[in-house]
Amino acid sequence: MDNATLPQPVLIDRTDAVLTFTLNHAEAGNEVTAPMFDAMIAALRAEAVMPTARVLRIRARGKVFCTGRERAGHDAASIHQEVARLIELKRLVRATSLITIAEVHGNAFGFGLGLAILCDFTLVASNAGLAFPEMRKGLPPAAIMAYLGRYALPKHVFPMVLFGDEFTPEAALAAGLVSRVIAPERLPAEADALTERILALDETGTRQCKSFFQFAEESPLEHNFRCATETLTVTALRLQGK
Repeated sequence: MDNATLPQPVLIDRTDAVLTFTLNHAEAGNEVTAPMFDAMIAALRAEAVMPTARVLRIRARGKVFCTGRERAGHDAASIHQEVARLIELKRLVRATSLITIAEVHGNAFGFGLGLAILCDFTLVASNAGLAFPEMRKGLPPAAIMAYLGRYALPKHVFPMVLFGDEFTPEAALAAGLVSRVIAPERLPAEADALTERILALDETGTRQCKSFFQFAEESPLEHNFRCATETLTVTALRLQGK
């Protein structure tokens, strides 16, 4: 089989207002490789320059969602490049104006779980196993810990990253790491319904809502109040002009 006929390890589809990333590397547990990172980064950068979609869905084929990332680097330069690539994807997923949905139909470990948590909505099948296993090899999961505290209280999540034990979707829900736990057979339909609900909202208002929500998380309260005054004024004038 030549390269032209090899299956793509990540499928990127744009259908109307929905951009979909489907991890298609099931034989390796859907571990994300350098070409997969590059393809998803390129798609998100294109959206940042010229938005054509409103929703990003991240899903996977096979029995698992994503069991981590490929670790191919063997020296300082190559390892640094790998880490920079994965950080860039995470930065773009968090910063995108698209509303993001992770559809975790199976096990999600390490990078896979960290990527799912970054999404605006993290839907998890009730039979999925979840874990941050990096410390079992002595590697603090710094790329995940960089933002984990924004989603859950430290007392909940520090033991998860320190010991690397597998935990249930219900435990993740209680910790604030996921949005909903859903019966496996219902997950696709629930993701479809959520997508339709998002698309029914005002497009400009939706992008503004996400942008301000994230901005407010990282800024002092008084600054947020000043920005809210400007945002509400501009938005009200826009809606009056419809």
